[in-house]
Amino acid sequence: MNTTEELTLELKKVITTDQAWHYRVVPKFSDAVKTEFFIDEEADKNSAQQELEMLLGKKIELVPVSTLTIQKNLAQNYRKNQTELKQKSRQVNSAGDDFIPNLISEAKELGSSDIHIEIYEEKCRIRFRIDGLLVERYQIGKANFPALINIVKIKANLDISEKRLPQDGRIIFNYSGHKFDIRVSVLPTLWGEKIVLRILSNDSSHIEISKLGFSELQLKHYLEGIKKPHGIILISGPTGSGKTTSLYATLKLLNKNTTNVLTIEDPIEYTLEGINQVQLKESIGLTFASALRTFLRQDPDVIMLGEIRDGETAQMAIRASLTGHLVLSTIHTNSALGTISRLIDMGIEPFLIASTINTSVAQRLLRLLCPLCKKEQGFTNDLFPKTFKSEILLKKHFIPKGCDHCHFTGYKGRKAIYEVIPIDTELAAHIKNNQLALDKELKERNITRLSFNAFKLFENGQTSLDEIYPILLSDN
Repeated sequence: MNTTEELTLELKKVITTDQAWHYRVVPKFSDAVKTEFFIDEEADKNSAQQELEMLLGKKIELVPVSTLTIQKNLAQNYRKNQTELKQKSRQVNSAGDDFIPNLISEAKELGSSDIHIEIYEEKCRIRFRIDGLLVERYQIGKANFPALINIVKIKANLDISEKRLPQDGRIIFNYSGHKFDIRVSVLPTLWGEKIVLRILSNDSSHIEISKLGFSELQLKHYLEGIKKPHGIILISGPTGSGKTTSLYATLKLLNKNTTNVLTIEDPIEYTLEGINQVQLKESIGLTFASALRTFLRQDPDVIMLGEIRDGETAQMAIRASLTGHLVLSTIHTNSALGTISRLIDMGIEPFLIASTINTSVAQRLLRLLCPLCKKEQGFTNDLFPKTFKSEILLKKHFIPKGCDHCHFTGYKGRKAIYEVIPIDTELAAHIKNNQLALDKELKERNITRLSFNAFKLFENGQTSLDEIYPILLSDN
């Protein structure tokens, strides 16, 4: 079972919808003597087999398949009542010591990046951020909320008596044999304290640069940039666009026994064996700029800065690259070309930028439409922003609908899109002269903009107009 399959009516009747979801099973074969089920490989197979044999009164055989496969087939063949599911944010009347570990485990299983624990005048709730969107999972009784906050604070080594000031901490959490960090942020609000738990996966084994979403030409340009012995590689984009993941994938390639790699990060999201990673601590003066000064005395080959936030850090990065080091960093701009303007705004001379930047990258993460419930509609190009001119006349597009498989968001998973500009001699000369209107030069080099790559995903029915609209809007 590798795809979504429509079961026959006879097989569907073998078990009820509630039983199918409870045991995470889908019937494969059934006769008077035995029934075979596909079962989620993560489920308790022994318990499920015993209970199903008692329920059905016959021999049960179980065939493990992936969680994603089971989820798709359950959503296809055993649809729950949609009204019930949409309103089903589970009520929690007591929060024991095991509630937070179970909450984090559930968030991890669902691929959530953040857990929001919030209090308002009439209710308290817990939401998970899944594929960039917040989904409500629990409602908490107001009487239990203070105890829940204290449990999180104790686990994060925070002051439970301090309720007036923001606090930051961390929890080291073990899940299925894997250890990862939870970054804890406590914020006093009108009705009480709000907590956000950011789940940081320390496991970098799944990060491969070839799987990030670069096109063949983009990957070629990017790899050529990081093979240079010195210079700066800059990745731009808003918070949550996957910049850090791209940096770690790059570090994995550069991490060799013959290379000294140093990083200064806030926070350290993945741990990489063989790389010297430093956690930013501005409260004691350990900033990006001060760390970089020390790095230059540590005989580095490659330096990774979590972010270039100000002119001082930018100046230090330029200095490091001019003295023979490869510097990787991120910056908040809307496009790969916008990075150049941002550095100039920070006070960096154009001739220094031209002589140090190897490659400028911009990236975004776009949510993908749920393949099980996306709905086709008619389309006219008038729906695009006025500033975006499409050469293709589209007659249809897909919109999000929502089902159990996608937590009724209409989206499932995300995909990165990139804009990669290798700074060659000709482009460097334009930058040196502060000539940044380079659309013609980029087109000659077959360099595709973010808007083009976003449009392609939309044209192929993989994402919605709402997802790509801001990117199309900013490309003018």
